[in-house]
Amino acid sequence: MGEIKSNEDQFQELANNPNEEPFVMLNLLKFKKEGGAEAYFRYIKESGSHVDNVGAKVLYFGKAKELLNGTETWDILMLVQYPSRKAFLKMANNPDYLKVHEFRAEALERAVLYATDPVKFKDIIS
Repeated sequence: MGEIKSNEDQFQELANNPNEEPFVMLNLLKFKKEGGAEAYFRYIKESGSHVDNVGAKVLYFGKAKELLNGTETWDILMLVQYPSRKAFLKMANNPDYLKVHEFRAEALERAVLYATDPVKFKDIIS
């Protein structure tokens, strides 16, 4: 069974990032076989007010289907837009949110979180 481990260096980089613009968090999620999906949906229900309180919103929530490239499989992918990295950290460090976060830990075998910034195509092709 996999282990979910935070990348502390990257958390520190996120905390020190001066960008105060909105960003999107990519979530790749693999549920534990026994009760994982149920625990994750409980986490979604219980964490909703914390997401709302920092002005974040779920942009996309989808079930992974056909894997056309690669070998690592996921159950769900989710895109969440936060108004800023500070807003995300405010939520992630809220003691009440941390209690709810335990449901997420119970639910997941593996997870990848990527904080992403938008890229304008004209900037990369010119």
